Amino acid sequence: MRYSEKLKKGLLALLCILICCISFSTVVIYADEREIYLGGFAAGFVLNTKTVEVVGLCDVLSDEGICCPARDSGIKTGDVIEKINDMEIDAVGDLNEALSRSYKNYTATILRNGESITLNINPVTDKASGQKRLGMLVKDSVNGIGTVTFVDKSSNVIASLGHPVTDSLKNIMEINGGTIYTCAIYGVKKGLRGNPGELKGSIESNYMIGAATKNCSCGVFGEVSSELDTSNLQKIKTANIGEVQMGKATIYSTVAGNQTEEYDISIVKVDAFNKDNRNFVIKIDDEELIDISGGIVQGMSGSPIVQNGKLIGAVTHVFVNDPTRGYGIAIDKMLNSY
Repeated sequence: MRYSEKLKKGLLALLCILICCISFSTVVIYADEREIYLGGFAAGFVLNTKTVEVVGLCDVLSDEGICCPARDSGIKTGDVIEKINDMEIDAVGDLNEALSRSYKNYTATILRNGESITLNINPVTDKASGQKRLGMLVKDSVNGIGTVTFVDKSSNVIASLGHPVTDSLKNIMEINGGTIYTCAIYGVKKGLRGNPGELKGSIESNYMIGAATKNCSCGVFGEVSSELDTSNLQKIKTANIGEVQMGKATIYSTVAGNQTEEYDISIVKVDAFNKDNRNFVIKIDDEELIDISGGIVQGMSGSPIVQNGKLIGAVTHVFVNDPTRGYGIAIDKMLNSY
């Protein structure tokens, strides 16, 4: 009898622990309600990568004539330069440093389609500059246009895109800092069935609004620049995904100049635990936006989604076969990323 009572007490204690654990787990899934500034304005991104990619090959005029050492060695456009001899190449400056060294022989270790390859390469001296050259054009940064989702001044964070910047193999790109600028939209390529559209914009490199620090599955995040004026931005509260309802909502986006506008949409599906952060399916209802862009286009990623006066998420992707429909990420995911 005593043993039975002890067993009951033990089971009750265990049940209490489980209930506490379950309750705690539920809380951390959802973001706390907080007040932040609503985005919706276009931004230009210049992100420093941790790789040096070959974007072109060119001839070099040397004392021996015109040649292209990179082409002769078998290097191709799209290759990533990992090493020159034993020196790691993480930036264009590293490549220049390697070429300035007096190696007797040079080898280039490259990454191509996920495979590491080592090639013999013989730099030549450029006749005009006197510098060693390989005859290839390289880059160690990427740039593009997207939309800012929100600004959290209390944490000094600017958040955008709602999805990661990826490389050619769809891997999340590691970044080594970067800069977020204002951007003026000067044109729109309209989205059509089977042919996604895009915003065309000019990055205003004289007006920095953030320093990019993180590229992750939930977007690009950075530190807010002192140059960013938030006095004209709307303060808004956030809502966790449990509050989201099927039906009417709006998005804020910029499809002309620097003017952010509100457009009508519908939430047609909610998936709180989607592993790809596709937490909403949305449909553009606003005839004005459909007339301008056809619906969702590249560059609108990060456009904040608002329902019942609260920020609930951001636009991330468009349906290729229907530009009026797309996916969105829950704001919970973005808020828990920094």
